[in-house]
Amino acid sequence: MSRIGKKPVAIPQGVKVDQKGRKVKVTGPLGTLEMECHPLIKVALDDSGTNIEVVNPAPDDRRSKALHGTMRALIANMVTGVSKGFECKMEVYGTGYSVKEQGSKLVLQIGFCHPVELPIPKGIKVGIDVAATRGNDIPAKFTLTGVDKRELGQFAANIRKVRPPEPYKGKGIRYADEHVQRKVGKAFASGGA
Repeated sequence: MSRIGKKPVAIPQGVKVDQKGRKVKVTGPLGTLEMECHPLIKVALDDSGTNIEVVNPAPDDRRSKALHGTMRALIANMVTGVSKGFECKMEVYGTGYSVKEQGSKLVLQIGFCHPVELPIPKGIKVGIDVAATRGNDIPAKFTLTGVDKRELGQFAANIRKVRPPEPYKGKGIRYADEHVQRKVGKAFASGGA
């Protein structure tokens, strides 16, 4: 049995949970999220209405064991998202690189001959802290905020994929807490014959 799956999900003040059959709808001060649970897992509100319980009816089945903790984590992320929200901080390293928001697009100037435009998904907000890099040491910084953790993480991964950090100078787009393993460049032999 899953240790994570056994824990009930606490419903904070101001969050409303509706559960009909396999559908779970969570409404809070920041928005509304909906999800359909897997048929192998049962989801129910407890009698007091302050907790959501995720139950695995077939604890010996390997697939339902795997889904037990996953379903509980997805529901917990929905509750956290509509009450507090999620954020992802990102940095852009490289001389002359910049980031800006134009309408509903994120425009990245990152060393290509053209600016890269990414459409911002509905429900995600972009806050630009530092618009352009200064040298190779001071990065451009921006923050992504949203209610849906999966959508936010996917958008952040799509941004990073445009120009992942390279290992020699560390230029590229990375998460703020990401460590880039550096490689030593070519060593030239000194001395003559």
